[in-house]
Amino acid sequence: MSLPAYSQYADYLISSPSPYIKQVLINRPSRLNAFTDRMWHDLGSLFAQLSHDSSVRAVILAGCGDNLSAGLDMHEASQGDILNGGTEKDESIDGARKAVRIMRYIEEFQACVSAVERCEKPVIVILHGLSYGLAIDIACCADMRLCTSSTSFSIKEVDIGIAADLGTLSRLPKIVGSLSWAKDVCLSARPFNATEALRVGFVGEVLGTKEEAMSRAVAVAEVLVRKGPVAVRGTKALLNHAREHGVAESLRLTAVWNAAALQTGDVGEAVAAWKGKRAPRFEKL
Repeated sequence: MSLPAYSQYADYLISSPSPYIKQVLINRPSRLNAFTDRMWHDLGSLFAQLSHDSSVRAVILAGCGDNLSAGLDMHEASQGDILNGGTEKDESIDGARKAVRIMRYIEEFQACVSAVERCEKPVIVILHGLSYGLAIDIACCADMRLCTSSTSFSIKEVDIGIAADLGTLSRLPKIVGSLSWAKDVCLSARPFNATEALRVGFVGEVLGTKEEAMSRAVAVAEVLVRKGPVAVRGTKALLNHAREHGVAESLRLTAVWNAAALQTGDVGEAVAAWKGKRAPRFEKL
């Protein structure tokens, strides 16, 4: 059962396995955790809430059951408008106006997925079972990626006649550092396994089972939540900025950022804790 503050998200289970850590489970196992229209809207709202929740310092994302997600729910998509951008089949709408509507729809979808990346708190995703399509988009937005040895990955969009449009094509080549490999898996939609994902750097660690991966994620998160929340927020923001910008611009932003951030009381508390040989006690952000 989700925590009361997060009970409005019908397709997600939110719990707290340890202080300052929130665990989010995609909760549609009977449909392989495939995403409906409601689910991706709720994903954006959920991660915006987690971002601003002062009781959260790290987030773990996984799926209920055996799979992270099989991607888009093709049954729902075939019944509705999701594959044509939410536009009605109205022949009176000219091509340009229809294109504008579809673009708005895609950008809204992109913003909901990107909420995982915009979250101020570190996000650890566990890829397990089927991790296809939208699961890869979401995983690319996370800060750390773990997987199980039996995970099957695939960027499936070309198999349904579209180019992946929710972030994988923009983020994956930067994550793995190989445009050739990224083009291979994106153009072919071929499945790849945990060994290959680790080899190219898409995941940082492979665990034997989902349970082992969950335990490892909690252990990593417990390290993160003991750090100063101002420092963690700034480090994540500056690393994300540096990925998209040159060194000089990144250094300038770091100077501006720390001109404010170094005024935090966390520095004094960290020094006092070091001198007193105790764990620091940082205030909520």
